[in-house]
Amino acid sequence: MKIMNPLQQLNQPTGRFIHHNDRPYLFFGGTAYLSLLVEPNYIDIYKEGIDRYGLNNGTSRSNNIQLGIYAEAEANMAARFGFEEATLLSSGYLAAQLAVRQLQAKGEMIYAPGTHPALWLNGATTTEEKTFEDWAQDTVSYINRSTANSFVVIANSMDNLRPTQYDFSAFREIDSRNKVYLLLDDSHGIGVREANRCFVDIRDIQENMPVELIVVASLAKGMGTDAGILLSSKEMASFFKQSPFFMGASPASPAAMYALVYGEAIYKAQVEKMQKNVTYMQENVGEGINHIDRFPVFTVNKLGAFEKLLAKEILISSFPYPLPTDQPLNRIVVAAHHTENDMNVLKTALLSV
Repeated sequence: MKIMNPLQQLNQPTGRFIHHNDRPYLFFGGTAYLSLLVEPNYIDIYKEGIDRYGLNNGTSRSNNIQLGIYAEAEANMAARFGFEEATLLSSGYLAAQLAVRQLQAKGEMIYAPGTHPALWLNGATTTEEKTFEDWAQDTVSYINRSTANSFVVIANSMDNLRPTQYDFSAFREIDSRNKVYLLLDDSHGIGVREANRCFVDIRDIQENMPVELIVVASLAKGMGTDAGILLSSKEMASFFKQSPFFMGASPASPAAMYALVYGEAIYKAQVEKMQKNVTYMQENVGEGINHIDRFPVFTVNKLGAFEKLLAKEILISSFPYPLPTDQPLNRIVVAAHHTENDMNVLKTALLSV
């Protein structure tokens, strides 16, 4: 009989503290970078949405009776993130599957190393393991010498597990005679590094690379919203909305959409709080800790780090990656709700890891 891990059977929100064996542990893990899931003022706005719209809306977006908050939220998110249109669905996974299943008719699909499984069509991709930069160069060369003229290139916007910023500059060299759709999964970057910005430089791609850019993301990470989004041109949004994934599925909670729109000021304040903590960590991390600029994830490349921090009543995410037989990846997340004292406690504890 398998013994359940009590840390996988919690009955509490994953906020600043997690209580385990009747003891409070400072929690530096998860993906709620902006702490909106436990932010009281944001929760109050969510409750306003419930009072206005009810708990959910089980009517598909093709129904003749519609709540106006969905179109309002799509216009709001498109404007905030610099795209012509946004398409909202109930989850990031659904948005990703909609995108790849629609786009497969547009051309040959080329996957980057490490592309998130939500974007796979039929099982694991067969991308040869290589650095992202080598893959990008090889992909551009392949496209430019191919007899085909339409391609769908699919990649994560960055590596959030082992924080790495990807360089997309190679795509400037794509022959403009080709039609290339670039689908980027920005689930961990959207709205986190800077308020109302994607992780990658959207304007640079739109203006300097001969590609049709589409961003897909789960909003359940930093933006604290159980929904998925596609950011694109008007033409592509119209194409995506023809999918049965959009036409037939129930949408996200209208209360969540209400909070997304009317909680923007709180969201921006949370970005500032988180970035203050990230700056503190960047200025105080020692050797053996991997991170990238202005991103709240720090990985500790030392065996036993999880156990040593746990002994100091600090709980981080730790799991084998990429294979179950690999050494654990120790992932520290610095969130908006962490206090100055929390940061000092973490800094001191890391000195002994």
